[in-house]
Parts: sequence; structure tokens; C-alpha cells
Amino acid sequence: MPSDTSAHDRAMLDSAARLGARAAGDVEPNPLVGCIIGRVVGSSVEALGAGHHRRFGGPHAEAEALQDCHDRGRDPRGATAWITLEPCNHTGKTPPCAEALIRAGVARVVIARADGNALASGGAETLRRAGVEVAFTDVSPAATRLSDPFHKRIRTGLPWVIAKWAQTIDGRIATRTGESQWISCAASRRRVHRLRARVDAILTGIGTVKHDDPQLTARDVRRVRREARRIIIDPRLELSPESNLARTARDRATIVVCSAQHADSDRSAALERLGVVIRDAPSHDGVIDLAQALRSFTDDFDMTNVLVESGPGLLGRLIAQDLVDEASIFIAPLLLADSQALPVAHGVAAPSLLDGARFEFDHVRMSGKDAWIRARRTSDTR
Repeated sequence: MPSDTSAHDRAMLDSAARLGARAAGDVEPNPLVGCIIGRVVGSSVEALGAGHHRRFGGPHAEAEALQDCHDRGRDPRGATAWITLEPCNHTGKTPPCAEALIRAGVARVVIARADGNALASGGAETLRRAGVEVAFTDVSPAATRLSDPFHKRIRTGLPWVIAKWAQTIDGRIATRTGESQWISCAASRRRVHRLRARVDAILTGIGTVKHDDPQLTARDVRRVRREARRIIIDPRLELSPESNLARTARDRATIVVCSAQHADSDRSAALERLGVVIRDAPSHDGVIDLAQALRSFTDDFDMTNVLVESGPGLLGRLIAQDLVDEASIFIAPLLLADSQALPVAHGVAAPSLLDGARFEFDHVRMSGKDAWIRARRTSDTR
């Protein structure tokens, strides 16, 4: 059985992770972070204060939690702080959080993950030098994973890629004639709009654009936290100037990624007059180097999270290039039983089960009449 200490640590870090997740879409490119300050009393924890990083440039989670202690008249001296990410150790838009915890007299700091940013790391060592007990722990997977998108970007220069699709029970995203509206129910579609309102970009392929003529905007949500750029992978530059995406490009940032030989043409000039940004990317046999394209967007547009809403071809290429980190899947209670209906993805050679892209379920619940699954790539298969 886990000790009382590890049980407390997991419970508090789980709570801190839930707090930190509230700010998705508001803090990026900073990481999501949550903090709970409390005092262990017997077999329970007396909560003194809680906070999370709410917005980019605003107070960090530790400062929010300490302010909450003050507002509630609770003294944090001798208490424990449970934090999902190592406290920062530098002065940027805000003062160092490690120093704030030391000044407040916090006696113990439990951290779910070290800060991968060399500029901000070192907080744990600063705390230790001041006599604060510091413990790193992986007892809370939710807390450890909370800053995954931030750390992927720091480590690889790539954004966190979330593939979203709606499917039938037998894994089909459209009928053989291409009919797909609507496989998912209204509740699931509302969730997708909320997700669109929290990401930096929405990525699709020219096939989906030609078939569905989508808008790729967040609609009917209480608050759009981020205006997602719309990115179309279009190797031969086939996007029509009459499409919804082209006609609204002056209102919503719209980027078309094509092969270099198509980047300077009459079609590109017509699209640019509408406000579409044309970007060329390396390609081989007409297949865009998606990793290079995503890396350039991360650098140029400060992107952290990208949502993929595409057909099976683009999704298959993203999987083949090992670029998908998370899947958000809506499964409708519908069975087509038609081998010619469109699959979720294709183009990946996987003759053995060992060749498949392995995921693990992170979240399973109902969404109206649909089942909603969030899954993440497993680290041991990458």
C-alpha cells in the first residue's frame, strides 16, 4: 500500500493538475502549471491556498497560491507546496517563484516535473540551498503530463499535435460516397468547437477542403481563448479562391503549405490577394515534409498546440512521420460494415502489430450519445 505521504502527494498533485488545466489556451507558449499549498494534519491535508498560471505574462501558479493564502488569512510558514512543474528561477515577466516560496517560509516542495527550459530551471536547487525540503515524484501522471506540450516544444522544436476525428463503431469516418455529416452528435461537435478555441492552429488537407469546404473556426463557445491559424497542406496548390478558407483569410489567418514549384504561380498570386499566406516546404514525390513545416510554424508563430481535422491521407502521413501526440476520438453508436467506407487513416505500412503506433487511453467518457476517448502516444513506442 502507498504511504500516507505518497497518497497525499498524489492527491494534491492531481488537484494541482486540474487547476492548471483550466488555463489551456490562455497561457501558451508558457506551460500549464498548478500549485496547492497545505499542511499535513494527521491523515489529511489542510488546504491553505491554491493557484494556477492563468494567463501569459501573469503571475505564476506559486504566486497565485501564496496570494490565496494571504487572502484567506492562512500562514504558509512550515507548509508544503505541491507544484506540477519545478518553480522558475529567473526574472522574466514575473519574479522567481523559488524565491517567493523561500520568503513565504514554505518548508517542503513536492514537484511533479523538472523544468526543461534551461532559462527558467534551477528552482529546486535554489530551494534546497535555502533549507527547503524538495521532492520530485511521478506519483501523479496527470501532473506530470500537464506540461507535455511545453516540454515537447522545448525538446524538439515541434508543437503538440492533437488528431481529432469522429468515427463509427467499426472505425469509419465517412461512407463510401464521402457522407460524414454528421457521424458525431451535437454534444461532441460542441466539444470540438471548444477545443478549436484553445489551440494555436487547425491543420487540414486539401482533400478535406475540396470535399467539405470547412470554415475551421470556433463557433458558439463562451470565449475564444485563441484565434487558431488555419493551415492547409496543399502540395499542388489546388485551394480554390472561392473556398470558405480563402474568402475569409483576411479575417482569420490562413496558411497554405505547398511544394516549392507551386509557391510562385498565378494561383498563389490570386490567393495572396485574398490574404492567404503561401508557404513552401520541402517535399519528396509530392509529399510535404510535415515535420519541417510544423517546426517552421512553431518558430515563426510561437505555436504550442495544433489540432488536426483531416481525412485519412494526411492523418496517415502524420502518423507515419511520428508527429501525432494525442488523439481525441468521438465514437458514434453506428455501424456501417462497408469495406469501402473511409477509414480513419491510411498509407502507413504496418504488417505487424509491433509496427503500429501505440497509444494509451487517458480519458474515456460519454459525450451525448457518443463515446469520447482521449489517447496519448506511449513513450516506449517512439
